[in-house]
Amino acid sequence: MKDVLSKISNRIIGVDETIINAMKKMDKEGVKLLFVFENDKFLGILTIGDIQRAIIRNVDMNAAVSQILDKNKIYAKTSDNVEVIKKKMYDLRAECMPLVNADGELLEVYLWNDMFDGKKEERLDKIDIPVVIMAGGLGTRLKPLTNIIPKPLIPVNEKTILETIIDQFEKIGCSKYYLSVNYKSEIIEYYLANLDKKHNITFLKEDKPLGTIGSVSLLKGKIDKPFFVSNCDIIVDQDYRDVYDYHRNNKNDITIVTAIKSFHIPYGVIETGENGLMKGISEKPDMSYMINTGVYILEPQLINEIPENTFYHITDLIEKVRKNGGRVGCFPVSEKSWTDIGDWNEYLKIIKV
Repeated sequence: MKDVLSKISNRIIGVDETIINAMKKMDKEGVKLLFVFENDKFLGILTIGDIQRAIIRNVDMNAAVSQILDKNKIYAKTSDNVEVIKKKMYDLRAECMPLVNADGELLEVYLWNDMFDGKKEERLDKIDIPVVIMAGGLGTRLKPLTNIIPKPLIPVNEKTILETIIDQFEKIGCSKYYLSVNYKSEIIEYYLANLDKKHNITFLKEDKPLGTIGSVSLLKGKIDKPFFVSNCDIIVDQDYRDVYDYHRNNKNDITIVTAIKSFHIPYGVIETGENGLMKGISEKPDMSYMINTGVYILEPQLINEIPENTFYHITDLIEKVRKNGGRVGCFPVSEKSWTDIGDWNEYLKIIKV
């Protein structure tokens, strides 16, 4: 048992820990799965998917992980041989597979890297829906660099931000891209035209700034299926096929990819009621909020709701959809799964300066 625990020491969490703390631990350790224990007793595994589904159900982030622990997960059994265990891991794309006996005791943990020589197989299911990338901004927060280079072409290690975003969508099967451009658009077009790897890109040229969604009005009559919209200064560590499944299954008109942002308040927070009477006090609480990451899925008919040649923000469209009784869903990711490269501090972190 000691050897097993040492193998997963950075992935262990107590059953009474909060959901938000579990998400923070995943972020800190760079993992998507934790092993839940009650003292020395193994209770099960908790995945980022479990947490995301709980947030979508509006479960309190300060609730204990015991409230969302799935007792029906598939584990390896003592009767399974190596090939059976590998098949279970492969089918689930599980980064870890616990081996438990009939009493539920944890006997061993198999790691993907050990079982498959470190090679992470891609999911076979693909989606091929259009992707609109909003690349027309001035990149004001990254000046003076953006005085010379348009923000989409700023390097992220060996590639540009734009190529990094396109690569992420290509991995899940997307092949058609619309690039909304304005500032230094000729440089962006020249760069893409001279890449060894060609992409199927149509340029949407703004004659004037049209806000965060206004240029999508240029796509009227050109898209007849749900489509992604992504800002050109963010990277989200999330398989967007999961977002697409959520969007379709919930019949949303718009789905917003949100990040769970947590703030520690170093003071006692007081809640008051009528006439200023105190109703309660929370000592140095952690407050969690959903932050808009800048990635969305939209239904095609919403293109007709965007006014032509008009400065128009995505928030205006979201409010319009809500007021008309439409469905606006939110798909959550952890705080560190979202990187805003348009900010100098975050940009320097990601390029490891």
